[in-house]
Amino acid sequence: MVCGRAGLLTATTVAIDGSKFKAVNSRDRNFTKAKVAKRLEQIEASIERYLSELETADRQPSTPEIKVTRLKDKVGRLKQEIERMKAIGAQLAKVEDTQISFTDPDARSMQGTGKATGTVGYNVQCAVETKHHLIVAHEVTNAVNDRHQLSGMAQQAKEALGAEAIEVIADRGFHDSKELLACDQAGVTAYVPSFSTSNAKAEGRFDKQDFVYKAAEDVYLCPAGERLTYRFTNEEEAKSCGTTGQRQRPALAVR
Repeated sequence: MVCGRAGLLTATTVAIDGSKFKAVNSRDRNFTKAKVAKRLEQIEASIERYLSELETADRQPSTPEIKVTRLKDKVGRLKQEIERMKAIGAQLAKVEDTQISFTDPDARSMQGTGKATGTVGYNVQCAVETKHHLIVAHEVTNAVNDRHQLSGMAQQAKEALGAEAIEVIADRGFHDSKELLACDQAGVTAYVPSFSTSNAKAEGRFDKQDFVYKAAEDVYLCPAGERLTYRFTNEEEAKSCGTTGQRQRPALAVR
């Protein structure tokens, strides 16, 4: 409200993204059905290994008694761990969610941008206006991805800016047809890249991402050195597609 009164919220374009914030809950205190099953498999393998060592010790009278006792203690603790895992599995079967966190119940295991960078925490959504880079709306969620967050955050940003219509920019992690429709119905124009479903690369052909658009000339540069020029706009199923040749092609430029 202070920023609004100071005239700092005049932009009508916002960028939306989510950030993973780590919770107090460690990864060892977060469980899924797959994690419980894997842990049970590991425990069974460990028990088999210790039992094998006990059998070897029984055949060797010179084995120190303290070693035998230690192996039996390990087997005993592992059997207790099996019961604990089974109890957690029973809890998971009763809840609607697919995860259980024992320290921060609302925290969820979320995949990071790199490999093996999972974090147990929260997905904090932020909408930032593009003129002064001020956060105009935010929300703490435990959604494991951004797929269904776009329209809600866009509407919050629209209300905060007090605008009748706004534009929203987000990465492809937010791409969802229902969310885009909800934005359109709320007076929000969303710019979100879609996921690539093309088999061009696998088939040895160039993909759309290999083409470079030159806005000043309104042409696309092909990796083979050719120039794809805009010819006309064709409409199919209420969708306008820019066409770069005499025959209709997949849209390289949208008009």
